[in-house]
Amino acid sequence: MNTITSILRRLLAAVALVALLPVNLIIAALLRVLQGKNVLFRQTRSGLGCKPFTLVKFRTMRDLRDADGQLLPDEDRVTGIGTFLRKTRLDELPSLWNVVNGDIAIVGPRPLLPETIAGLGERGVKRGSVPPGLTGWAQVNGNTLLTLDEKISLDLWYIDNGDWRTDLSIVISTLGVMATGEKRRRLQS
Repeated sequence: MNTITSILRRLLAAVALVALLPVNLIIAALLRVLQGKNVLFRQTRSGLGCKPFTLVKFRTMRDLRDADGQLLPDEDRVTGIGTFLRKTRLDELPSLWNVVNGDIAIVGPRPLLPETIAGLGERGVKRGSVPPGLTGWAQVNGNTLLTLDEKISLDLWYIDNGDWRTDLSIVISTLGVMATGEKRRRLQS
């Protein structure tokens, strides 16, 4: 990726972060009141070249565990406001910081856990050959409605075929997903 593109991407994310500051503050205040402290969720994810980084998002789940100390399933831990934030993708707004910081791009394969990438073998290595993104081809084609294998296939299709027109289409489609929710769209192989 050339330096000018990287600088422009970071500058655009910084402008968006500042412009969306009031929205971020309102969401943070609501989360603080409805879920308690720790409004941000941080998790190690795999970036470009499989290098680990800390992804930042709004927290959408409680830390509820069973009698053995194991986390309960996601559907038992996600909160009402968390469901709304996930459906509208507003939980991702703090990840603009990761774009500003150079950890991720605006568009690219969604950053996954390092152990997930390692378990993908050569497909994980190829997936790590481009920067992960705030949004991506798999996210606008079904995301949580897809299997991991379908998502990886879409990510690899994007790596082989994506260009600025594809990126623009993904950004526009992301706005549609934010407004209307996820739908299985087209699957490329």
